[in-house]
This record gives sequence, C-alpha cells and structure tokens, in this order.
Amino acid sequence: MEKSALIIFQKNAVLGKVKTRLSVDVGDESAMKIYQELVRHTHHVCGSVPVQKFLFLSNFIPDDVSEFGQDYNFEIQSGNDLGSRMENAFQRLFSNGYEKIVLLGTDCGELEKGTVFEAFNLLDRHEVVIGPARDGGYYLLGMTKMIPDLFEEIPWSTEKVLFLTMEKLEIQNISYDLLEILSDVDRVEDWIKLKEKQKVQS
Repeated sequence: MEKSALIIFQKNAVLGKVKTRLSVDVGDESAMKIYQELVRHTHHVCGSVPVQKFLFLSNFIPDDVSEFGQDYNFEIQSGNDLGSRMENAFQRLFSNGYEKIVLLGTDCGELEKGTVFEAFNLLDRHEVVIGPARDGGYYLLGMTKMIPDLFEEIPWSTEKVLFLTMEKLEIQNISYDLLEILSDVDRVEDWIKLKEKQKVQS
C-alpha cells in the first residue's frame, strides 16, 4: 500500500466513562467488560492490516502499553467534540505525508479485517470511503485528502450523521463509496444481537 495509516479512536478504560448508554441497562462493570471485549476485537481485526497504526486515546497514554502490541503509535485526541477530534487526527497525519488514512472506533463488533482492507482498496478509486452504521452514523471513515467540512455542523451521535456527511460530499462533487452496513454496540439490544449472530456463525 502507499503511505497509508490506520487511526483507531479509543476511550481510556475508566469505569463509568465507557459505554455509558449501555451501562444504564447493564451497570458500569458489565458495560466495562463489553467495552473491553469490543476493544480486543477491534485490535485483533486491525493487527493484520499492513499499514502504520495510530491509537488515538481519549485522555491519556497509559504507562504500560504492552497490551496493544509493538506496532502502534500513540496519540491523545484533541478537540471539543467528536468532529473536531477526528478532524485534528486526520490533519495531523495528512501533514505528515500520509496519502490514505482510515479512521475507525472500537464500537463495531461485526467489523472484519476484510472490510478494513476493502476500505483502503476503495481509496485507490475514490477520495472518501464510509462504513455506514445501522443507527445512521458510520463506523469507519477513510480519506485521501483533508475535507474539513465533513467534521463541521454535524449533530454527532444522531441518526443524521451519515446522511449529512454524504450530502456534503455530493454538494462538493467529491467521489466516495460505501462499505457494508454494520452495527455499532451502543445499547443492550445491540449487544444481544451481536452475541446471537456470533453463535450462529460459530
């Protein structure tokens, strides 16, 4: 691959601060366990992708980072909301000479490595690739150039995120493609559906 980078956006594992919507139904400790399982899955999927990997943590870099393996670069997210944090991360890597950048979070238990590979491949033909989530957001965003407008005036964590992002791309005549639709785990129903799907596949 060209000079490509994979950004993983991850919250620091602090009890009561992760999977807060989920914790309303299952409690903080169970929400933490679910969060940790989703994080492990994400890193397992990303481990075999042969690009530079950047783990952008929400608040701090732990003293012991051995759990993440040897091939991560560690950064701290900066910005007032999700949009500005993503924009700043993309901007940092584009300014460092990366030509294809894919960003994803740790909420998608359905994510597979083939989907991440496909995202990078689609960036050979398009300027943007999006992984649409069933809740109206997206689980992945990839770009070949900086497009600040994608991070501005978006009501994050609503069902309008994907629609408004695509609308901005179409207005600006920016080439994009979509990956398969997957589900993020934000509510207890999402978690139940994921576990049921995994049982069927096993």
